[in-house]
Amino acid sequence: MAIDTGATAWILTSTALVMIMTPGVGFFYGGLVRRKNLISMITLSFVAFALVSIQWVVIGYSLVFGNDPANSLNGFIGNLQYLGLNNVGMDPGPCSTAIPGLLYMVFQLVFATVAMAIVTSGIAERVKFSAYLVFALLWTTIVYDPLAHWVWGGGWAAQFGALDFAGGTVVHIISGFAALALALVIGKRVGFGKYSMEPNNIPLTILGAALLWFGWFGFNAGSTLGANGLAAQALVTTNTAAAAGAMAWLLVSWIHGKPGSLGFVSGAVAGLVAITPAAGYVTPMAALLIGATGGVICYGMLLFRIRKGLDESLDAWAIHGIGGLWGALATGIFAVAAVNGASGLLEGNVHQFVANAAGAFAAVIYAFVVTCILAVIVDKTIGLRVTEEEEYVGLDISQHGERC
Repeated sequence: MAIDTGATAWILTSTALVMIMTPGVGFFYGGLVRRKNLISMITLSFVAFALVSIQWVVIGYSLVFGNDPANSLNGFIGNLQYLGLNNVGMDPGPCSTAIPGLLYMVFQLVFATVAMAIVTSGIAERVKFSAYLVFALLWTTIVYDPLAHWVWGGGWAAQFGALDFAGGTVVHIISGFAALALALVIGKRVGFGKYSMEPNNIPLTILGAALLWFGWFGFNAGSTLGANGLAAQALVTTNTAAAAGAMAWLLVSWIHGKPGSLGFVSGAVAGLVAITPAAGYVTPMAALLIGATGGVICYGMLLFRIRKGLDESLDAWAIHGIGGLWGALATGIFAVAAVNGASGLLEGNVHQFVANAAGAFAAVIYAFVVTCILAVIVDKTIGLRVTEEEEYVGLDISQHGERC
């Protein structure tokens, strides 16, 4: 089948849009930490992009989209048929007959890089850079790749019928719960809860959020793999949910104080996360409800995290983990056959809700437990955390020899 030039042009554009989300995460997080760790937080995201890019072309793509090895692992992981991009070229690939196989590969690559960048929330201001490199490589290979295979590579969750249009489970649930696991293993920052750790640059965080919102159009609308009506549907639901999440968080947080800009942009990200698994399956009015509910739920989980004194203070767990979980469940509820052929609970399809819930909660358990194990292994071997003196000086100087 001949390559569809319109679809190819759109996915090339979408790949670039999603790529900008990785530094967008860096800017978002960089503005939230103290000034002495600003360079460190942005660097962690940029390094995630480079490191995961290499891992993906060498082995990651094959582990996700390779066939199950003789079905011996029951849909857990792919084989090595695409090792080093073997048999992945300019012709249409097995995952899409409309675009080149290489393009589909790199479109999926940028999703993996975003996931790893989000995880850095759990180790903000206290991770040893060398340990981060080792952990990031292990996490992408042992956590992200199997989970992506479950859902997008024909694994057990896909076989069971779980829907994840653009990564609510694959990217956001696992990165959010992985961040929580990392935060628990590495421990609280020195002085956490004893003195103020105010954001150093709120405008930078707002810029990061703007880049995320912008890039998310490629994230969700690009997941149609075509320049078509469904791409327009996904773009509209994405924008609607983001706006609803932003306004919902703004309004409920206003009850507890003033309408802050950080709350507004956090709500926008929560809405984006919540709609991600559902973007190509629901109507714009359902997206309005999904986004607004996501904003309220994620804000509530942020308050819960504060009450419990958990130092996952950039809130990947509250926003991405919980928002992704809500989005996965909402997909199973609000999907309508008229949009993309899949119906949810509201149309009487109980199995769809059960399948989505099973896939989502399995991802929560696997990501959290395996991340804890990997973090402990890295900590016990090379040490996950910087010394107290290095933390006091700041990671910009102690890890990178640079200052703003």
